[in-house]
Amino acid sequence: MKQYTKVLTIAGSDSGGGAGLQADMKTLSALRCYAMTAITAITIQNTLGVDRVVTMKPEDVEQQIDAVLSDIGADAVKTGMLATEDIVVAVVRQLHKYKVRNVVVDPVLVSTSGHRLLTDEALRRMQCELLPLSRVVTPNIPEAEVLMGQRLVSVGDLKRAAHQLAEKYHTSIWLKGGHQTGDFLTDILYDNEQGELLELTSSYINTINTHGTGCTLSSALAAGLAQGRTLQEAVRTAKEYINQAIKHGADYEVGHGHGPVKHFYQLWK
Repeated sequence: MKQYTKVLTIAGSDSGGGAGLQADMKTLSALRCYAMTAITAITIQNTLGVDRVVTMKPEDVEQQIDAVLSDIGADAVKTGMLATEDIVVAVVRQLHKYKVRNVVVDPVLVSTSGHRLLTDEALRRMQCELLPLSRVVTPNIPEAEVLMGQRLVSVGDLKRAAHQLAEKYHTSIWLKGGHQTGDFLTDILYDNEQGELLELTSSYINTINTHGTGCTLSSALAAGLAQGRTLQEAVRTAKEYINQAIKHGADYEVGHGHGPVKHFYQLWK
């Protein structure tokens, strides 16, 4: 019998469909993976921002993960919004239990609109227990600043931060440069498996449709790893996917705020 490439996303639901589990499932499907989910929270939001967050009980999150991994299994697991300390603990316990290898952690701390999505206690637990279990972590600049405890201004700062975070948590770090200004944006990958630091530069795309880019990118990375690509290959293919999804979605109007990227740009012409 044939087998799908399977990816489990553990994240919050976005009622507006542009980020969270919805963005993850669209991305994974577009990249020919079978997407499975464990819902950590229900966010009541649209393109204008997050109105409310309803978190799941940690035992319910844990049982969702257990149900999926005990039966279907997963070639990769991606985590997004985890919300509370108890949910982080539940996720860590299941990742240990099933010895998941390709773990991509998107350390979702704050929404684009400024809504706090992770408690301080959960952040500490994530740093101590979840990040060291990952194969790669994908912080943006504000998230990396929280993890580092300092401002990051220059590309040199990003390089130093990626290297130091990789050494601290024994994982690879893809530090995303989307919050930079200028005609070109620079991501920094510290590949802890090869001991190499890479710069990935792309042109700035003038659009407000950037809702869910972090979720989309980390899911695309998880898809590449699940399909057996090396870390650097998976990063480059994920980078190309998000760039094209932003480019093709730039001229659409969805809602009155920050719209989504075009996840199915290869199919929807």
